[in-house]
Amino acid sequence: MQDALSYDIKTLGIEPDIEAQLLNDLQATSGVILMTGPTGSGKTTSLYSFLSRRNEPGVKIITIEDPVEYQLDGINQVQVQGDIGFTFANALRSVVRQDPDIIMVGEIRDNETAGIALQSALTGHLVLSTLHTNDAPFAYTRLLDLGVEPFLLSAAVKVVLAQRLVRKLCPHCSVPDSDAAEKVQHLKLSWLAAQQQISPNYRKPHGCEHCGNTGYRGRVAIIEYLRCDNALRELLGSSNFLSEAAKLNRDRGYRNLLEDGTLKAMRGETSLEEVIRVAG
Repeated sequence: MQDALSYDIKTLGIEPDIEAQLLNDLQATSGVILMTGPTGSGKTTSLYSFLSRRNEPGVKIITIEDPVEYQLDGINQVQVQGDIGFTFANALRSVVRQDPDIIMVGEIRDNETAGIALQSALTGHLVLSTLHTNDAPFAYTRLLDLGVEPFLLSAAVKVVLAQRLVRKLCPHCSVPDSDAAEKVQHLKLSWLAAQQQISPNYRKPHGCEHCGNTGYRGRVAIIEYLRCDNALRELLGSSNFLSEAAKLNRDRGYRNLLEDGTLKAMRGETSLEEVIRVAG
């Protein structure tokens, strides 16, 4: 476990429209907020940042982790120990009896943990957790595959986020990318510039002493945001749920991972090549 660090949602690089939604979601007193993505996509860092936003006097927060990665001041952190039978599910049962306001479950891996987490969210707890899925809509399919009852899934889950990390261009040596605009047009994503009212400033890596000649320095999150409301719930039983959920989210003006990353490339924060590598 590493020493205490400061986590701030502002440092994640989440786009302003999604950040505003998230800050509102985090004020909820019940429900589940899920963060999805592969190992190394920054899910835990994001969840720590969300918890830090709510970490204040009068708000009781307990985390269940495997392992506890960082010490968070003012938050009670519990580490599971599978070798002695202290699993996520057992730890979660114990934690719920302590009646916290917010519970973070490091990962939902099985039906038992999923069921307890979602039921907890219906009894006055805000639950934050992670799942290993490729995008936000697939989180619902994954939970159903784990055996979660559709009515429980529909009632408990409020928001699903998918996340990846892309490398940020070195501010000292990045150069203009004259080919990116044509590639974005080929991807049929040129509309992003008009929607976000920006003039694209595509750049690519070069390399210098500041970045070890890699052309990149630091990382930033790209996010897909999916709200579970009545319109989405009506799709849950559909055989075409994944494509229909993606279309619904697009119609609402939200971006998938590739689109969110392309927006960052348009701002010159990362290269289009890097976005396509991670989210293409």
